[in-house]
Amino acid sequence: MLENRVTYPKKKALMYQQVQQAQSSYRVMAVVKMRKVRSSQILQLRKKMKGEVEFVSVKDRIARKALAAVDAAGIKEFGDRLVGQCMLVLTNMSPFRLNLLLAKNKIMLAAKSGDVASMDVVVKEQNTGIAPGPMLSEFKDAKIPTKIDQGTIWIMKDTTPVKKGEVISEQLAPLLSKLNIKPVEAGISLEYALEDGMLYDRDDLTVDVDGIRESLARGGQEALNLAVAAAYMTGESASAIIAKAAQSAQSLSAESGYATAETVNAVLQRAHSRGAALADLAKGYTAA
Repeated sequence: MLENRVTYPKKKALMYQQVQQAQSSYRVMAVVKMRKVRSSQILQLRKKMKGEVEFVSVKDRIARKALAAVDAAGIKEFGDRLVGQCMLVLTNMSPFRLNLLLAKNKIMLAAKSGDVASMDVVVKEQNTGIAPGPMLSEFKDAKIPTKIDQGTIWIMKDTTPVKKGEVISEQLAPLLSKLNIKPVEAGISLEYALEDGMLYDRDDLTVDVDGIRESLARGGQEALNLAVAAAYMTGESASAIIAKAAQSAQSLSAESGYATAETVNAVLQRAHSRGAALADLAKGYTAA
């Protein structure tokens, strides 16, 4: 019966149309797998990247069907890989730049049971504003010292119930949320992307910016050293080449005893040292 359907729910029909039009409206289509991604993350990214990036929640079957009707390079393979809960990311910027921006726009989230703490979780000494009751046992289980003062629960001293890299327990997670502590850093990354008919995988899109910067700096320094050694004049190497030539000229002048304003001290010092050595040698002969 589903195969013979001629009308579809408005939401699905709109999604189908939006996916079909994406290829002609944007240079880049990318996919984010929604596993372990929370709606709050996407909401904040939508606000931060509004006007540059569009996030479209899709059903994989609808998206594949919509893309199958599009005649464009790489679109078939792109659509075939749409499996499971995912989101389309549409933009005109480079997919590499997009992935870097997504990596930088990480947010802090409230913990759920089983999450791993992204930092040492410190519960500050404070008045929680929470009325005493069953909550007292939750603080006790988390080994957070408390007292009751003025009808509310006070935390007596700074306490670290969980450290960076440790798993947040089922009992601790809701307590941290009530204290408005968000200990989980979360971000999203592209699973794959299509740009002008070229399909990029996750590994292709991962750029080691620091590594590239270090490599460029090292290459630049090595090129400069080679230019100086070869006396190849450029705007960057000229001063080092001239300084090296001046140093070599002064050394040659001092070695040959040719006195100039720059080398006279070195020439005299060298002559004095040789004279002293000769005097010592003469004394030895005289004594003999």
